[in-house]
Amino acid sequence: MKHIKVADLMTDEVVSVAPGTAFRDVAKLLAQYDISGVPVLDDEDRVVGVVSQTDLLARTVPRPQPAEQGITATGPPTAGVVMSAPAITVHAEETVADVARLMTRRGIERLPVVDVEDRLVGIVTRRDLLCMFLRPDSEIRRRITDEVLTEVLDVPAGDVDVHVVDGIVTLEGHVERRSQLAALLGLIERLDGVVAVASRVNARTDDTATHADHARHAMPW
Repeated sequence: MKHIKVADLMTDEVVSVAPGTAFRDVAKLLAQYDISGVPVLDDEDRVVGVVSQTDLLARTVPRPQPAEQGITATGPPTAGVVMSAPAITVHAEETVADVARLMTRRGIERLPVVDVEDRLVGIVTRRDLLCMFLRPDSEIRRRITDEVLTEVLDVPAGDVDVHVVDGIVTLEGHVERRSQLAALLGLIERLDGVVAVASRVNARTDDTATHADHARHAMPW
């Protein structure tokens, strides 16, 4: 089954800065574009770090840096001084669900999107990810009936009625085997745009007990 990719939601026009960009200029960009952070790029457009509002507020005093990094240890702080590094990035082909989990786990508002050589190609934000919950109910229902029920589980047409309202899926009907129930719920819950699932689906036969009996009898004693 197809899932929404980062490439489908990301913004490809990205505000970025160089390591030598002055602290004050970074702050101006954040205010001007009403964004919470900017990626820091080297001369080959590779992401070397990220400067967020938190970085600017917490690190207003320049820190001594190794000479080989090309960053001056004195004078006004620059993006290279205050940035968080290494940057947490994602690739355009990653699924939106995976990126949403990463953002939640790391407490991140926006992520640079890079290519295979770590060059910046876009930016994705939490606001962008909300779009996956705005998929039409009709599209969600079509994917459940065509992809989950028919293609994956081979459930005959009409055995399970599917209703979708505001992303909430309600299922009614029956499947042939009890083992199909868990698969049915798991697949639907992972579909893009699904908020919740309420199932009133029953199974004609309980094949789970048979599988357990076979496993028990096969176990050596």
